[in-house]
Amino acid sequence: MNVRVADLRPGPLWKNFAALTRIPRPTRQEEQIRSHLLHIGGSLELETLMDDSGNVIIRKPATGNRQGVTPVILQGHQDMVPQANAGTRHDFSMDPIRAVVDGEWVRAEGTTLGADNGIGVAAIIGILESRDIAHGPLEALFTSNEESGMDGAFGLEAGVLEGRILINTDSEEEGELCIGCAGGINVTSRFPCTREKVGGDWAVYRLSVTGLRGGHSGVDIHRNRGNAISLLFRILKETAGESGLRVSELDAGNMRNAIPREAFATVGVPAELARTFQSSLKAMGRAIHKEWEEREPAICIDAVPVAELPDQWIDAGIQERCVDAVGACPTGVVRMSEAIPGLVETSTNLSIVRLGSDCIEVCSLVRSSVDSALVAVCRKIERLFTQAGASTEFDGRYPGWQPDPSSAILGLVRSVYLERFGKPAHVGAIHAGLECGILGDTYPELDMISLGPTIRYPHSPDERVHIASVSRFWDLLTGTLERIQ
Repeated sequence: MNVRVADLRPGPLWKNFAALTRIPRPTRQEEQIRSHLLHIGGSLELETLMDDSGNVIIRKPATGNRQGVTPVILQGHQDMVPQANAGTRHDFSMDPIRAVVDGEWVRAEGTTLGADNGIGVAAIIGILESRDIAHGPLEALFTSNEESGMDGAFGLEAGVLEGRILINTDSEEEGELCIGCAGGINVTSRFPCTREKVGGDWAVYRLSVTGLRGGHSGVDIHRNRGNAISLLFRILKETAGESGLRVSELDAGNMRNAIPREAFATVGVPAELARTFQSSLKAMGRAIHKEWEEREPAICIDAVPVAELPDQWIDAGIQERCVDAVGACPTGVVRMSEAIPGLVETSTNLSIVRLGSDCIEVCSLVRSSVDSALVAVCRKIERLFTQAGASTEFDGRYPGWQPDPSSAILGLVRSVYLERFGKPAHVGAIHAGLECGILGDTYPELDMISLGPTIRYPHSPDERVHIASVSRFWDLLTGTLERIQ
């Protein structure tokens, strides 16, 4: 018998998560989830407001005799990363997520699930709706556009929040209590792009690199997965010289914080060199498959003939400089932490390459828990692209969150975890960006912790959440609220 997601336990959480899967909420298109949250606050007759940045805040009074307890902020983000497998028809602005129970996990059919951060949001809603969970004064903070700029956290003004403890629900490993995160910055390089008219007899192809596992560019960057952009530009470089390859379109990657799984280019070669190109591509495909057969077994490199001849090629000189620079652009782990074994200190994710009307745009997201290392990687990328004739700019910088091992809320949560589950929780930091860094910058007096269930492969269509870990996450969260003084 098939089990529905809404029927899983704990019921208050899974019921709300099932509802969220039916509400489109891709990053930067959060109108429907905001309306849902505002409706919930209104229907519960709780103080509800939305600020100019799209953040929704719902305040719930303390239960019973707990009015004098330290006020707590429960925080999650509204949006999800929209990623779908090639061949999966899904409009994230309209279509519901098709969530299914698969053994011990919940996953989606062909798309991201939205457990990041839908499970945390669902837990907060369940607590707002509850009548039997003891707690002090609560503020539910649902921030906007976390996945593509953290705009909500940046836009939250000082003096709005009343709580003194913040529990972020955006961690992705149950049993690990997070007390720190990396900072990050967007790096965007642009090649001015002129074009040449196409003339003569050409064989045109839609060149693609697909089937990679992808993943979260912070959480999964240490797994050394294939980067579809790097592989595509390696192919462009290796085949251009002997086949006279020219490029007319580029479309690779779509989210800065997702390791690119797919990359596409429309290319042409002189008709008399078509066989040379095909032979070279097959040889490269075999070599790349051999390199990645253990880590990326589903990788697919293909060139599908295109009947229609494009109107223009990218200027040959610009194409050569762009291909060289993108092919040489660093991506992946730069340095591991000396202080925390197993933690990535600095990384960069080559994430998007797109051809616009007047430029080729190349995007990376650099992360580090060390400010000087962050700057060093940014300058390295800038020098690379400057030498190739591109301009580079930096934006969207967000601060890291400095760990505080003496945190009072950390001590309490560790105690609750040990009591409930009979084993100690692990305490650490993550390489991904969390809104705690930004919120702590605006509200430096906050005592903060981040926790969550076990989520695998976020930001990719392989995303899944472990059902038993969700139950423990709920028990820990509600148990902590009952114990806060």
